[in-house]
Amino acid sequence: MYKIISGKDVSQAVKCRVADEIKALKDEGIEACLAVILVGDDPASRVYVNNKKKACEFCGIRSLEYVLPAETKQEELIELIEKLNADKSVNGILCQLPLPKHLDEKAVLNLIKPEKDVDAFHPENVGHIMIGDFNFLPCTPAGIMEMLRYENISLDGKNCVVIGRSNIVGKPMAMLMLKENATVTICHSRTQNLKEIVSGADVIVAAVGRPNFVTADMVKDGAVIIDVGINRMEDGKLCGDVDFEACKEKASYITPVPGGVGPMTIATLMQNTVTATKIQNSKE
Repeated sequence: MYKIISGKDVSQAVKCRVADEIKALKDEGIEACLAVILVGDDPASRVYVNNKKKACEFCGIRSLEYVLPAETKQEELIELIEKLNADKSVNGILCQLPLPKHLDEKAVLNLIKPEKDVDAFHPENVGHIMIGDFNFLPCTPAGIMEMLRYENISLDGKNCVVIGRSNIVGKPMAMLMLKENATVTICHSRTQNLKEIVSGADVIVAAVGRPNFVTADMVKDGAVIIDVGINRMEDGKLCGDVDFEACKEKASYITPVPGGVGPMTIATLMQNTVTATKIQNSKE
């Protein structure tokens, strides 16, 4: 019998924990502040930014929002980030991706001060993740680890397969699993014998961006399935990278879409913001 890992429940627990930490900081006269930059009018990005704003309100984090037109020049965006870098009242800076194509995404992310980089995309923070000595973690992989801890799922000695090799999810996910003594395989578009590799996994993390990519014949009995994908179908409904209905009967634990990994990404952003605030105020 499978159990659904509810991202809503776990994220609520994380946000309540963050709210307590924020209250303790406020009692010492310290206010946490997150600045979010949105360039253009991408509807999905707008939804994400709104959800981040609501989470900040719940946790007691001051939220600043900078909405720039799609035609914003690189120099203008850089000027804003440099201003926020220099503002001591701002603890975290997040530039919502994707950016319009004429902007240099890499240059923008690299400009954010590492100690304010609450997305953990700066090369310095990525390097710390590689050696296991980090302050911040990318929000989605960190959220997944929180879900596993919440359900007391140990990765020690487990065979874990991550499908997808992005810098945002796949690569850091593998590093976090390695840190917990898992044996990790990363699969991608050039992987041969994919079905054979995935079917041997104790834990599957699907982050490939293809609807229902993981099918029941790729899942061994009792596997833990974490579905990172969010795909909108022709009928407007959301589905993940995992064929949920078919795979759930073989799983011991499985995350739904929506309501699984998605809420954890924002909850972990709140945790990163409070961590950044503590570091900048020498509380950690």
